Amino acid sequence: MRDEDADCVDLDLSGLKCPLPVLRTRKVLRSLAGGRTLVVTCTDPLAALDIPNLVREEGARLDAVERLEGPLERRLRFRITLSARPPHS
Repeated sequence: MRDEDADCVDLDLSGLKCPLPVLRTRKVLRSLAGGRTLVVTCTDPLAALDIPNLVREEGARLDAVERLEGPLERRLRFRITLSARPPHS
């Protein structure tokens, strides 16, 4: 995980299988302050269902979903914005 700028966090979960991408995304979402943006990249095809459901459950907003086609693998990239609220305790 790395901060791209003050309001955006990049989380690369490539290679992880279900349920790890959604569990790690939840952990980071709950640790971030409201108004921040999280960009999640993963290779697990089930994340196409799991991440949007998690975003809805957490009260965040799914801004974009990209399907990235590479020579060896397909990746999904999700851009999530947290609502302006304090992080979970």
